[in-house]
Amino acid sequence: MSILTIESTCDETAAAVIARDGQVLGSALATQTELHEQYRGVVPEVAARAHVERILPVIDHALTEAQCDPTSLDAVAVAHTPGLAGSLLIGLTAAKTLAVAWQKPLITVNHLYAHIYACQLGRTESIYPCVGLIVSGGHTSLYDCLGPLELRYLGGTIDDAAGEAFDKVAAMLGLEFPGGPAVSRAALEGNPEAYRFPRSLLNQDNFDFSFSGLKTAVRYELVGPGEKDFTQLDLPAERVADICASFQQAVVDVLVEKSRRAVRHSSANRLCIGGGVAANRVLRTAFEQAADEDAFELIVAPPHLCTDNAVMGAIALEKLARDDFASLDIDIQPGLQRGH
Repeated sequence: MSILTIESTCDETAAAVIARDGQVLGSALATQTELHEQYRGVVPEVAARAHVERILPVIDHALTEAQCDPTSLDAVAVAHTPGLAGSLLIGLTAAKTLAVAWQKPLITVNHLYAHIYACQLGRTESIYPCVGLIVSGGHTSLYDCLGPLELRYLGGTIDDAAGEAFDKVAAMLGLEFPGGPAVSRAALEGNPEAYRFPRSLLNQDNFDFSFSGLKTAVRYELVGPGEKDFTQLDLPAERVADICASFQQAVVDVLVEKSRRAVRHSSANRLCIGGGVAANRVLRTAFEQAADEDAFELIVAPPHLCTDNAVMGAIALEKLARDDFASLDIDIQPGLQRGH
């Protein structure tokens, strides 16, 4: 017996079939990178329309790979919060329709909780309790995780998410989309101490983040206050590399320090990290060093499970075990409200 999981919170259309023991029987993902590249960011309406076109073929692919038919499913699961409204709506509508057609219960999951649960996949021992850090294009949040479904919000970004700042800096520098990998590649040749960019909120006694000021500092370094035109920039490769390395180091410093404080604050001596930015090699190395220095256990989601995917929807198995099913009148919960 198994579950079908669906992911459509942003610009990735994904589905997976996961057995009750956590084994991934089939998985499929359709990316939209080429659709949003010309805009240098995700356009919500474009993303929603692409989900409409791709969601049924992706689900069919996952079922075919798993050699599974609907009669062998225990439930249909879908991420219904947080995310882009249009994207969420396509996923939830598909899941509801299939649940009715196949006469299967519906399970809804929190996308952020699933990012932390990605650290559990492939492990026999529970990762809980832990401090959970989600760091992605749309989210930068810290949680005190008592269990897979029992998370207490500690703090998060008050403006831009870390991944969003990466994308915007890449756009300013004329680097390709998505910006995170592009900035990281350029940073390999740069000096992380070339520019002393701000580490916002680093000295405040809380677990919140702010990357808007850092992004603005990069902008001022490039064109100065009040200037908007980046089209005339002709920067030498060495300077681009130094800016990328210094920007990346500022982001990493803040993420690592705030997370260290959260671990000290929590009774759990374990930090679990998920989300697309968690694939960043410099970030992973910095956290490994912090874990060694502070003697806490560090678990980072495998790189292929850091970006949005349906496999992390395996968190729905936790709800299945509790018969925690959703009503068919449940609605999406877009965006990210502070405290969740």
